[in-house]
Amino acid sequence: MKAIDNYIHPHGLLLRGALHPPEGGTVVLVGNAGPGLWQAFARARRAEDRPHELDAWTRRVMEPVAAAVGARVVFPFEGPPYHPFQRWAMAAEGLKPSPVGVLMHPVFGLWHAYRAALLFDARLPLPESAPAPHPCDSCDAKPCLSACPVGAFTAGGYDVAACRAHVRSAAGEACRAGGCLARHACPVGEAYAPGQAAFHMAAFAGLS
Repeated sequence: MKAIDNYIHPHGLLLRGALHPPEGGTVVLVGNAGPGLWQAFARARRAEDRPHELDAWTRRVMEPVAAAVGARVVFPFEGPPYHPFQRWAMAAEGLKPSPVGVLMHPVFGLWHAYRAALLFDARLPLPESAPAPHPCDSCDAKPCLSACPVGAFTAGGYDVAACRAHVRSAAGEACRAGGCLARHACPVGEAYAPGQAAFHMAAFAGLS
């Protein structure tokens, strides 16, 4: 695992846990939290990669890493078939969904992501990890559920269409420029910088 970390760290990427899936071998997850990825991506982004700049950058970074460590690399943005990144993440890091659906991390909160997975044929030793409490269990107020301007998050699920329409509208400037207000309402973790948040919101809304 140390060798993988040495390859990905200069790109602002983090090891996000590993697991032994039922079909055999080892899955090592790679993702981001904090400002590191955005800083590395901003230095290396290419206009010709639009509209999927981050996906193209991730592929350029991770394919040589996979070749160097003898693994196959897969991405959450490629498919079908799509790989079960959410299930892998819950198994590897013991995470659970938040009330708004995004996996809640005990340190990073809702401000993190999984960018790639390295698939090894061998059953590698897994890093030791201690179970962490799920912050949402002790959060009685659940401010994330009431912060959305269009009430996109309810007990019935996430209204993606309403959310996207709002972000695209004039009334959605705050979400579009600074990131999801429901995520910002969560007291756990450090939010993405405005430029990074705006980049992701533009991609979500189809405005990039």
